[in-house]
Amino acid sequence: MSVVNRRHLNQTLVAAVLAFAGLSAQAQAQVFRVTAIPDESPTELARKAAPLMRYLEAQLGVKVEFTPVTDYAAAVEALVNKKVDLAWFGGFTFVQANARSGGKMLPLVQREEDSKFRSVFITSDPAIKSLADLKGKDVSFGSQSSTSGHLMPRSFVLQAGLNPDKDFRRVAYSGAHDATIAAVAAGKVQAGALNISVWEKFVADKKVDTERVRVFYTTPSYYDYNWTVHADMPAAQREKITKAFLSLSRDDAAGKEILDLQRATRFIPTQPDNYKGIEAAAHSAGLL
Repeated sequence: MSVVNRRHLNQTLVAAVLAFAGLSAQAQAQVFRVTAIPDESPTELARKAAPLMRYLEAQLGVKVEFTPVTDYAAAVEALVNKKVDLAWFGGFTFVQANARSGGKMLPLVQREEDSKFRSVFITSDPAIKSLADLKGKDVSFGSQSSTSGHLMPRSFVLQAGLNPDKDFRRVAYSGAHDATIAAVAAGKVQAGALNISVWEKFVADKKVDTERVRVFYTTPSYYDYNWTVHADMPAAQREKITKAFLSLSRDDAAGKEILDLQRATRFIPTQPDNYKGIEAAAHSAGLL
């Protein structure tokens, strides 16, 4: 083989290797990553995510992967640092992420239920009938970064004239809503605060004995969960994601399955200003 032909062959091989590397990088870049705050057990989160990921994959035309995280802070850091493309946040985690990113978080959609979300306080103690009765008791919240399991319940306790850190005998953090129910049911604490949606699901599925554990206070409504992206995401992609969620319908079996698992009637658009109340509550409670 002549020197010229050998040089040409080498150039061709190099070009082929570079092209393959480029295709591999492009394939990797085409993976759309989704995460969610771990407000329930990992198995439940995975069960809820699976059909939604399949649906988004079909709608967006790219491979979609659900990436679980260990705690709420990890979900915030993942989206702020663009390790994921889309995150399911609570209202407070959205506020934290927005502050952490210098205002670079964009909430796209929320469940219709999230525009009027509520928390419940539950107990197995017959003597507890109001928030005032929590004085001197052991009380569990969910995760410290939870909107419906900590921030908003805490703010309503403060409005009722009690300071959890001074007036409760002990403040516990279960880490998740289902764990709060378990702690109250097992008598580890006298009361707990959690997301009304999880409570209603446990009651409907008969996973809690309502003869022993009952709701004694339901909070006023507030804005909560949303699906959020980084503001650096191209507008066209944001629009595709928004359209995918808004197109979910109970009129077809696949849509109904996803909405049922997400405990949603339907998804509606949302905006950053909806979470100003949560931001104010976080400042008032000294959590932001």
